[in-house]
Amino acid sequence: MEEVTKDSFQREVIESKKPVVLDFWGPQCVPCIALMPQVEAMASQYGDKIKIAKVEAPKNRRLCIELKVMALPTFLFFKDGREVDRLANSVTAEAIEASIGKLLE
Repeated sequence: MEEVTKDSFQREVIESKKPVVLDFWGPQCVPCIALMPQVEAMASQYGDKIKIAKVEAPKNRRLCIELKVMALPTFLFFKDGREVDRLANSVTAEAIEASIGKLLE
């Protein structure tokens, strides 16, 4: 999974031909670390249909502020360059899967 930064956000997310799932995480965020293996499995499973990328929140504070990411973990779902869904705080792998399903409709 690739890492998205403020500098690559426009190219990797807004201009992406595929829908994009952005995983905002932090190295001190225990739920983020717990979800990571499942999110990486989803990236492999859906890799031909969507792009799943990570944003390390502490290193990308300005991007977090611009996108109004106030808690970790947060997942943002983009289609055609626009945010279409968001999961925050008590995020489960099942909720991510459900949002990916909606993204692919």
